[in-house]
Amino acid sequence: MTQLPGLLDIEAIRKDFPLLDRVVHDGKKIVYLDNAATSQKPRQVLDALNEYYEQHNANVHRGVHVLAEEATALYEGARDKVAAFINAPSRDEVIFTKNASESLNLVANMLGWADEPYRVDRETEIAITEMEHHSNIVPWQLLAQRTGAKLKWFGLTDDGRLDLSNIEEVITEKTKIVSFTLVSNIMGTVNPVEAIVRRAQDVGALVLIDASQAAPHMPLDVQALGADFVAFTGHKMCGPTGIGVLWGRQELLEDLPPFLGGGEMIETVSMHASTYAPAPHKFEAGTPPIAQAVGLGAAVDYLTSIGMDKIAAHEHAITEYAIKRLAEVPDLRIIGPTTAEDRGAAISFVLGDIHPHDVGQVLDEQGIAVRVGHHCARPVCLRYGIPATTRASFYLYSSPADVDALIDGLEHVRNFFG
Repeated sequence: MTQLPGLLDIEAIRKDFPLLDRVVHDGKKIVYLDNAATSQKPRQVLDALNEYYEQHNANVHRGVHVLAEEATALYEGARDKVAAFINAPSRDEVIFTKNASESLNLVANMLGWADEPYRVDRETEIAITEMEHHSNIVPWQLLAQRTGAKLKWFGLTDDGRLDLSNIEEVITEKTKIVSFTLVSNIMGTVNPVEAIVRRAQDVGALVLIDASQAAPHMPLDVQALGADFVAFTGHKMCGPTGIGVLWGRQELLEDLPPFLGGGEMIETVSMHASTYAPAPHKFEAGTPPIAQAVGLGAAVDYLTSIGMDKIAAHEHAITEYAIKRLAEVPDLRIIGPTTAEDRGAAISFVLGDIHPHDVGQVLDEQGIAVRVGHHCARPVCLRYGIPATTRASFYLYSSPADVDALIDGLEHVRNFFG
């Protein structure tokens, strides 16, 4: 195996992930390069889910029997783990949702219903970027349509970076919220958080960061980011599907209205009016994703045991190697940064005039799993004049051998299509 500086003990880590031993298509061992869509789950997470359902399954809070108390302790314990993982000042600032999309929609709806000084209305503006996932575009379009607010955005440079040359025109005194991704899911670009946050704070705007492609791959410190809200999802960071996180500053969560109504989020209810529980329960109506939160807590334990700094170094080495190897493939164009500087482990590309769906299908026949399409980031494809891309994305269990298999697979694609 090719040796690169900074790699984890890949062989040992891969033993924790049963699916990576899966054999597909006439005995080919799967090469999983679709981690930006979802990660595989280690045995430690699978075991935690099984143990919860086999030994502790009950609804949380209010119950006085032993199972309810155990389930509540596990659920709230997961909140403690997530709070420590992201360096949140308080566990009460961690809200569980079903995914990052719900977290982003939660903030958009809160601001649409809020009183001053937070309310978004026809006199205000919303700022996003052209590289956002649809989950961080559509909620703001909906909010703008409902309220009459103006939606503005940062464009992209030719090399896949944010164009901040007009930052004072995009983020103005009218801006109420600036929402942007920390790491692009399609191009891997790591965005300049400090410059954007500084400008937003100068004009009194709130900042929401989509960290879905950051939380699994690098240390995430919400206090250091300087944002008001941070959203991410569990299934991309070794956790189960059906669990997301919204972190928000305590004072904002106290002032802003809830998004959903129902059980658990209330303090008192009469037929005339209701009062709400304090955060985080104020924003967690109904039975929450209990098992999923337990699984996310186990995923946090797993990632923490390895070390997020070490995971980031490993992925940087793999990404740098992948970019180098992809440069050897004739007619291949990377969409986004072409160096490993300030970029994550997702690499999108086009191969000559071969449609990305055809590329993905032929790679699949070789046992190589990649993602094809616009990756819920269609404005990026429009910006660069392409219908779609093929995306290879790496994680802590990815190896140089996976990269080599991709390069061999792309050679097969080129030969197949002549």
